[in-house]
Amino acid sequence: MFIEKKVKKGSILFLEGDAGEELFLIKSGVVKIYRLDEAKEIILALFRDGDFFGEMSLISAGLTRSATAETLEACTLYALKRTSFVQYMEKSPRLCLKLLETTMGRLRQANDQIYDLTFLGVRSRIIKTIIRLSEQHGIPAQDGLLINVKLTHQQLANMVGTVRESVTKVLQELQDDDLIQIDKKLITLRNVEAIKAEIR
Repeated sequence: MFIEKKVKKGSILFLEGDAGEELFLIKSGVVKIYRLDEAKEIILALFRDGDFFGEMSLISAGLTRSATAETLEACTLYALKRTSFVQYMEKSPRLCLKLLETTMGRLRQANDQIYDLTFLGVRSRIIKTIIRLSEQHGIPAQDGLLINVKLTHQQLANMVGTVRESVTKVLQELQDDDLIQIDKKLITLRNVEAIKAEIR
């Protein structure tokens, strides 16, 4: 049912406003989902091995893509066409329930992000984003919890809704306090509870 696709880093998988005809499952690699607001990029989510995306525009005929998907590194993807997706959904109540659970989880995360943007200052938003990334992409490492996705300061700023300089300043402060360490764009949280205590 799935078609395997190998795509290079920086490839656009679909654009906001495109007709949605495929769901994607990631075998390997990282994909960012984002929207553009007056040429400014706003990163909504990062997906990696085992994640799926692109399902929203398949559930109801006529819906277009709500955001753009671009690979952050070389990826191997499995693509599922709308016709196969609908046929399988009709035959599998368990899959429908799992899809609903995942969708509700993503909706909760979106609500959290809206709250953060509305009520939290820039420093707290940056810290919460680092914590959320560690929950989604963290792997235990010798020095703490490693966020296993390479991110530039600009990409973090695009997730938080701020400027790169603010991210650089906060990350440096957290490094000076020995709460995180950064090596080759990879962030390691050295003390998660102490970092959470920095949110005000």
